[in-house]
Amino acid sequence: MNLRGVGVSPGIGHGPAYVLTVSVPEPPEGATYTGEADEEKERAMAALTRVAGELEARGNQAGGEAEEILKAQALMAEDPGLVVKVRTLIDRGLAAPRAVFEAFIKYRDVLAGSGGYLGERAADLDDIRNRVIALLYGVAMPGLPAAAAEPYVLVARDLAPADTALLSRAQVAAFVTEEGGPTSHTAIVARAMGVPAVVACPGATGIPPGVRVMADGTSGDVRVEPAESDVAEAVGADTARQAAIASARGPGRTADGHPVPLLANVGGPSELDAAVAAEAEGIGLYRTEFLFLDRAEPPSVEDQARAYRAAVAAFPGGKVVVRTLDGGADKPLAFLPTPAEPNPALGERGLRRFRRFPAVMEEQLSALAAVGSEDLQVMAPMVATAEEAGWFARECRARGLPSVGVMIEIPSAALRARDLLVPVDFVSIGTNDLAQYAFAADRQLGVVSALQDPWQPALLDLVAMAASAASEAGKPCGICGESAADPALACVLVGLGASTLSMGAGALPAVRAGLAAHTLAQCRMAADAARARTTAAEARAAARVHLPGLGRLGL
Repeated sequence: MNLRGVGVSPGIGHGPAYVLTVSVPEPPEGATYTGEADEEKERAMAALTRVAGELEARGNQAGGEAEEILKAQALMAEDPGLVVKVRTLIDRGLAAPRAVFEAFIKYRDVLAGSGGYLGERAADLDDIRNRVIALLYGVAMPGLPAAAAEPYVLVARDLAPADTALLSRAQVAAFVTEEGGPTSHTAIVARAMGVPAVVACPGATGIPPGVRVMADGTSGDVRVEPAESDVAEAVGADTARQAAIASARGPGRTADGHPVPLLANVGGPSELDAAVAAEAEGIGLYRTEFLFLDRAEPPSVEDQARAYRAAVAAFPGGKVVVRTLDGGADKPLAFLPTPAEPNPALGERGLRRFRRFPAVMEEQLSALAAVGSEDLQVMAPMVATAEEAGWFARECRARGLPSVGVMIEIPSAALRARDLLVPVDFVSIGTNDLAQYAFAADRQLGVVSALQDPWQPALLDLVAMAASAASEAGKPCGICGESAADPALACVLVGLGASTLSMGAGALPAVRAGLAAHTLAQCRMAADAARARTTAAEARAAARVHLPGLGRLGL
């Protein structure tokens, strides 16, 4: 049996399937309690608090990006709105388990409708809910095997951060999930661990437990009970690929010497070491919201400045591009009011929210200015108009910040990039959100993942428009979306005019090798060929005809 999903973390993983299932019972509808309401509420609150504490403890133990995810999840467990809803339902006579179940349903529906980061966290709520209900019923939560004779392929409908945070490459050979997308937490954790992963794979949970499975985190192929010769061939090819990739060292450049600085996307100080180890030439996207997401109040100017200084110190002489707070809508901040919006992904988020709360903006820009480095560049997220770009540039320059840019992640910004470039020094294209808005397809939703394919010719057209405008203005145009992590697409993006590429640290070696195997002319021919096609699959195939070095590298 062969299955097909979306490869989100490259490599070949094989081993026995461990199928993770959740068997916490749904509390009966209308279930009531005996005794006092206050006692029942206290029981529910104690369970929520204990689950939050366990999630935070796992995060502290895991460290890195998993720590940030689990701390945000712990905050969800004790969200004030959720707590109020649970208490209200108990006051109406519902038993604690049923009150928790119904409160989470309402909370989940709100989050799922938000899309983006927050929409993805809606799936995590099921895990929190099940853990709380399991505590209230006194039953054990299904978990991962404490020990295994060999690394296993972990198969699930979806994976919660608490399931994966403490795993290691020695325990798990690959992840395969039915749900999720390229930016889901499963994908993030898998790439951080260096474990192959396939998501959005229909039928995965139908794999019989214990049978041999081989997952290709590049192609998205999942083979059940593969022949030993097929496994050996795939592993051999992957080993050769890794050796070829490792042989490419030094600054990013094409085969004919055209420089393409390769930068890292990071979410906080804990990710700097991995970026340095991968030989990143700087930071192309510092997601500062991760400094704010797990806090009841914003970090101080001193705390922020310390984090930004650490980034600059990690890359002496290299650029460090910091994105200002991208909060609101899909990334709620506990210390700011959350507006009720019918479509939060199209509402008050990014720069729009930054402008509405000048005190938060003032502190972040002051912290950035306090770093006092010429290598520090600052850019705003979710910029839609030239007026917004001009306002942001004035605010930054008034505080002495030397280099100011904006992100191109809304179609209007790509269409009028020439206007946005006038007041700023550079632009950076966020292909994840640009695809989401161009195709009206939630980037976290597996059923529309085909529209999120960064090879879509319409998306390449938007990138080309922005890059061309930047070239005419004599200003840099970087790419900081996950599309830059695909070695073939990285060559195409350079051919479209991208001046820098930024990605997760784990993707840097393969992209470096892919660029080094091709000339700038080949990259341009690949870009033209891709844009001339009508589907993502055709664009990918047409581009690869002009990129023969990828095959030799096993990419």
